Amino acid sequence: MDLRAPVGAHPFLAEMEPHHLDLLAGCASIKQFEGGEMIFRAGQPANGFYLIENGAVAIEGSVFEHGTITTDTLAAGEPLGWSWMFPPYVWHFSARATEPTTVLFFDAERLHKYCNEDLTLGHQLFRRMSQVMVRRLQKSRSKIIELSRSLNVPN
Repeated sequence: MDLRAPVGAHPFLAEMEPHHLDLLAGCASIKQFEGGEMIFRAGQPANGFYLIENGAVAIEGSVFEHGTITTDTLAAGEPLGWSWMFPPYVWHFSARATEPTTVLFFDAERLHKYCNEDLTLGHQLFRRMSQVMVRRLQKSRSKIIELSRSLNVPN
């Protein structure tokens, strides 16, 4: 299946060079998840990243002894997963579809190969993922502070 059109249309990849979109389309596949289905779990190997086409995904983490909390909810047009970029290549959070969700999945093994061969591609993906990482980490921090205040835990 030729995925060049949906890859090129995704907002996360806006304004990427056409030959980079071709490479990305070559390591992409479509995956579908039912509402409530786990996409990945913390501690599992991070074998790629996802671009949400439709649906919604909750990013979940464990906090203190209070169990799982949702640190963020992602919607269509957003990327999911940056752990494939950094050793030891394991997920640090879990992701669960909160409704039927369709994603483009990009295989990390092929991505690593392409990024090592084309440093501009690697730079583009890293720059885009870094912007997402900053936003998500700030949101996670806010959630943890909010939780600690609700439990009267000193900062």
